[in-house]
Amino acid sequence: MKQFKGRVVAPGAVTAPALVSHGGLNTLASFQKALQFGDKKATCGDQNNPDLYGQEMLGKALCLPQTIGSTTGGLVLYCACAMERQPACMLFSKPIDSLAAAGSILASVWLEGIQMPVIDSLGDEFLAAVKTGDQIQVKDDGTVIIL
Repeated sequence: MKQFKGRVVAPGAVTAPALVSHGGLNTLASFQKALQFGDKKATCGDQNNPDLYGQEMLGKALCLPQTIGSTTGGLVLYCACAMERQPACMLFSKPIDSLAAAGSILASVWLEGIQMPVIDSLGDEFLAAVKTGDQIQVKDDGTVIIL
């Protein structure tokens, strides 16, 4: 069991299996199938991310360094939450960018009954320690535990 402490961007507590990316998450490319074509499992469509491509993101603790891509990033995350195709949580090793933060925060404020906790600044040690399939527990105070 390893424990890390980050900054709460969007509140919530959850336990979910980890899905790990060592590269940046292109939000539009990753969620396009889920948002435009009805993929209810949110299968990652970003062919440039070998860690995530073809993996189901729905209900997973998405562990990543950062998001990349266009200015649509925040809207994509908000829409994924609105359509209930979001990861269980998003855990960033680096500080979150303003677009992803905006989408996550707006979803937590505007969407009743929808939760996607977001924690950032967990450090490179977090991303080195977590492996796809590990059970992750996220607490309200920004504590992340690899069980």
